[in-house]
Amino acid sequence: MITIIVELMGGLGLFLAGMNMMSHGIEKVAGSKLRSILEAFTKNRLMGLFVGLFFTAVIQSSSAATSMAVSFVNSGLMNLAQASGIILGANIGTTVTALLVAFKLSAVAPVFVLAGAIMCNFFKAPMVKKSGEIVLGFGILFMGISAMSSAMGVLRDMQFVIDFLANFTNPFLGMLLGLVITSVVQSSSVTVSILVVMASQGLVDLRICMFVILGCNIGACTSALLTALSGGKNAKRTALIHLLFNVFGTVLMFVLLLVVGDFIESIVLMVAGGGTDSGTLGRQIAYTHFLFKVFQVIVFYPFMNWIIKLTYLIVPGDDTVPEEKDNEYVAHFISNALPDPSVAVYVAIKEMERMAYMAFNNLNLAIECLIDVDEDGANQVHETEKYINYLNTEINNYLIKINQNAIPLGDANKISAYFHVNGDIERIGDHAESIADMISLFKERNLSLSQQSIDELREMMGTVNVILDKSLKMFVSGDESYMKDIQDYENRIDRYEKTLQDAHITRLKEGVCSARAGVYFADVISSLERVGDHATNIAFALSKSNVDE
Repeated sequence: MITIIVELMGGLGLFLAGMNMMSHGIEKVAGSKLRSILEAFTKNRLMGLFVGLFFTAVIQSSSAATSMAVSFVNSGLMNLAQASGIILGANIGTTVTALLVAFKLSAVAPVFVLAGAIMCNFFKAPMVKKSGEIVLGFGILFMGISAMSSAMGVLRDMQFVIDFLANFTNPFLGMLLGLVITSVVQSSSVTVSILVVMASQGLVDLRICMFVILGCNIGACTSALLTALSGGKNAKRTALIHLLFNVFGTVLMFVLLLVVGDFIESIVLMVAGGGTDSGTLGRQIAYTHFLFKVFQVIVFYPFMNWIIKLTYLIVPGDDTVPEEKDNEYVAHFISNALPDPSVAVYVAIKEMERMAYMAFNNLNLAIECLIDVDEDGANQVHETEKYINYLNTEINNYLIKINQNAIPLGDANKISAYFHVNGDIERIGDHAESIADMISLFKERNLSLSQQSIDELREMMGTVNVILDKSLKMFVSGDESYMKDIQDYENRIDRYEKTLQDAHITRLKEGVCSARAGVYFADVISSLERVGDHATNIAFALSKSNVDE
């Protein structure tokens, strides 16, 4: 008996390891591309449903898909209506693993293990190695299924095991068992796959398996709920959508099974086949899981807006950014608690975008304060620069932290570019501070700029604002259609510097403006030209890194 238990545990361990390896491998290889698909095709709930189905079928984990949806909502990437579509699709997509198990691919598992091992150990290209993890994980998963199936084949000959399982008919206990096991392993796919193996060996009855599957539905919500604990109110509502959908679906199916269980069982047998061979018995469980999920989605799809409204009653109020107190700086998007790896980089981009607008506004403020010789405004520039430096350090630390964790290869390849962008934004803030430093000298020496210099400075600053705005939009969105305009504005700023420097020298010769003020004016023009260079660096940072993907 001990040998059988060890073999069962070993098989389960292989199954879990294979599933995790395959899921993580897919996220590393295609995580950034899958995220792009989610961004592009979740504009409405129906499209989100199909995307969620596809996404979950690919990564073999509804927990990962729903946790990702929670992270997306928490990061502002999508709203609750869009996330609800992904959750519905994920509930159907999670049935794919059990369907694969039911079709008994164990015979070819060693081939996948060998192929995956070769790809992981004998190829240097990161993409090939990570793809090898997917293939290796797939093989290990089915070798684990084979080991469990072999052990359960022995259990089938033990009378006390047969007697125990034959008497296990309480629907409430069956549902509780499915809930507990799925909550522990955090994957309904694992629990249902085990049921498929047990059914294929004739160890469990189809009817009690239906109730266990219902328990799995609720247990599968654990990962999303845990992810939401550290998130905002909308993240909690997203997890609640998943929980409420599964609870309502489970209650509905539980009542139907008690009332018309024979009819439901006849539908399953009609779809999966009514044979008693091991293959058919396993398919009956897999198809039950699939049909239950599809039925629940069809029934509750029209009522998702009501479910979303219910989450607002359970979690009232709006999300608020962290409170800022005097002399205390806070990051709004990044934190010590890392989000889902697939959105970790997106969160960093959001914080960099916020920091960039702080730096841009500070630069404009510094220019206007110089023109007005406003020392109070200059102090505000210096205070904001301290905040920018704080965010720069926090973002750098965050990028280091996520780079040490498993993130999609497409994102990992761009980490160095994000460090450079963060640095360029911080240096724009430095230029604002340098300009603000001149104001006390202007005040002390009673200096001022001529009206012509002021007009030229504002005109150049207007052009700089355009390139800053377009560059940040290109960086955040990845839309390279901005590239031509950015190059044109960069050339225009370079010409501005030369033209304004020449005009300034002419005014000095004519005695129109002060020589002392003129020196500072020339420094400001040079600073704005360098700001244009930093803006171009921000825009093209990811464009250059894409070559390395």
